[in-house]
Amino acid sequence: MPAVPYVPRARLMSAQQLRLLYCSNINNLTLGLATMHKQSIRRVIFYSLLSVFASVTLAQEAEKPVEVDRSIAITFDDATKGDGPFFTGAERTQRLIDSLSRAGVSEALFFVTTRNVERQGESGHKRIVAYTDAGHMLGNHSHSHLWLNRTPTAEYIADLDLAIDRLQPYANLTSLYRFPFLDEGRSPEKRNALRRALSARSLSNGYVTIDTYDWYIDRLAKEAVDADIEIDREDLRDLYVDVIVSSTEFYDEMAQKVLNRSPRHVLLLHENDMSALFIGDLVTELRERGFQIIPANDAYEDPIAGLEPDTLFLGQGRIAALAHESGLPPSELVSPTEDEGYLRRRFESEVSEIPQ
Repeated sequence: MPAVPYVPRARLMSAQQLRLLYCSNINNLTLGLATMHKQSIRRVIFYSLLSVFASVTLAQEAEKPVEVDRSIAITFDDATKGDGPFFTGAERTQRLIDSLSRAGVSEALFFVTTRNVERQGESGHKRIVAYTDAGHMLGNHSHSHLWLNRTPTAEYIADLDLAIDRLQPYANLTSLYRFPFLDEGRSPEKRNALRRALSARSLSNGYVTIDTYDWYIDRLAKEAVDADIEIDREDLRDLYVDVIVSSTEFYDEMAQKVLNRSPRHVLLLHENDMSALFIGDLVTELRERGFQIIPANDAYEDPIAGLEPDTLFLGQGRIAALAHESGLPPSELVSPTEDEGYLRRRFESEVSEIPQ
């Protein structure tokens, strides 16, 4: 797939500037030639023109966009979720597996909330096994999906340990832990306590670089279905893909400003009906925009995986945290698509109106 052009923000001199510089000095050159021998004049003209041609050519090359290699891993939170507006949980799992296979996506990463699995009994267990049998990976997303900010540290860590125990029987288990709500701690004490707890358990932070509100689009669709409102799935697909891709571009642009490169991205989605319906369309659009879909384990080999941002602005993912650490204000670090009011307005204007 073609890489997306990235235009450097500063250049020494553009081709147009060089042409103007040459023209502004041509009179001085002409006056000098009038006093010179013919052979010398030819030599001066030749080398002057050659110099200008080379300078203009180099400037034109500098003006060409620099190709940026872009890659992204697909991850899903909250597996295994219950029934949704369009599919039962079991139907969703099979559809996701089939859609990922058709899209050529291998080793997607499912972060498991083990209480969700227990609530569904044997069905929940079979769904996890189905994901791993299809070659996908598992990560720890806690047992009870607790919010660290609202939970005593010791209780939170005990819940983490419970999930570790519940996940042990499964294949393809990574050493990654993703914080529910991306809440890594809103005080230095809690943040550092959880960093120590993960390290003591040989776990790494399953951070994201691209946060999304796909979960809210799923909620809006459920509201419409519950109200017996007909939904045009093509309109829903277009909204979903546009919103997720817009978030992806937002955080990739931020990364290029802060890191001066595009990292191996980690996309946050959820194991919900929107993913089951449209993951294939989303992958197609990402590839059209120059993203290579990579296994999640490869994404976590990016150098940013070894960084622990010295900030408490951690709820938007690793790129936003690094941007905040570099001095950018929070107002510039959240994608406009991560706003419930914005998404509701778009849903009601582009998909279906929902009675209040």
